[in-house]
Amino acid sequence: MNVRSFRLSDYMPATELLQASLSEECCEKTLEAFARQLSLDGELVVVAEMEQDGETSIVGIAIGTVDRDNGYYYRLAVHPEYRSQGVGRALVAKLEQKFQQRKVKNIMIAVDEHTEVVLPFFEQLGYGAQYVMRSLQKLRIVTG
Repeated sequence: MNVRSFRLSDYMPATELLQASLSEECCEKTLEAFARQLSLDGELVVVAEMEQDGETSIVGIAIGTVDRDNGYYYRLAVHPEYRSQGVGRALVAKLEQKFQQRKVKNIMIAVDEHTEVVLPFFEQLGYGAQYVMRSLQKLRIVTG
């Protein structure tokens, strides 16, 4: 598995991954935020790719954002066929590294109704309740 920064050529495979991994409503919301984040700061979008039968495919994506001094995990998606294989863990580690390079003061999980299901996963990685940002307002996708 290789985890790397998003490239423009990843757009269609990443979109297909999001469609395969998320509910229709979540995917629609994520695609809007994904496009916004790419236009502002594509370095905070990372993908995991695996090679199988001589072909490389994107099997996971993590979308992050920075707002002021805070880094946020906005969305994490792993193709259903590749779950429980360390893909999510690798994506979080790569995005955390990018947040640390930006010297953010806090790394948080942006939680909405679609993110609740991954909170136990983040807890396993050491992100307890104090790292969860719940808001009725939309998280602004901005650069710091």
